[in-house]
Amino acid sequence: MIFVTVGTHEQPFNRLVKAVDDLKMSDKITDSVFIQTGYSTYIPKACEYKDFITMDQMNKYMEEADTIITHGGPSSFIMALQHNKVPIVVPRLSKFNEHVNNHQVTFCDELVARQFPIRLIRSIDDLGNEIKNDYFSNEKISLNNKKFVQNLEIIISSIL
Repeated sequence: MIFVTVGTHEQPFNRLVKAVDDLKMSDKITDSVFIQTGYSTYIPKACEYKDFITMDQMNKYMEEADTIITHGGPSSFIMALQHNKVPIVVPRLSKFNEHVNNHQVTFCDELVARQFPIRLIRSIDDLGNEIKNDYFSNEKISLNNKKFVQNLEIIISSIL
């Protein structure tokens, strides 16, 4: 099962929702798919979806999913890591009116440079291939929240 979450930001993330739905409609995705669509206005035709779900439901989908696809908000991809799954991360882009600026790209680029365990999608056209390249870790993903917060503060300070 593939679980997709776009978070709760008030701008639609139609680009991601439609890309996943298109992959499902074209049988490039054969697994079942559930998308948390948020404020997106695109209505999936081939995937199950709901605009918002509870935290319990989010945990349930993340636990059951073989593949997790998230927007570039840290809460979502860190939650995937807490479920010992390396997420596919698609940052929202301002040029598509998905966010007010491109801070998700900047943040994710920095995490990748520091070898943080995410699979970053820079072009939505690469999503299908990344889904095929399922990545499973047999090792427990170790999260040190205190160290992460300290490092996050350093990253944010250097960006500002």
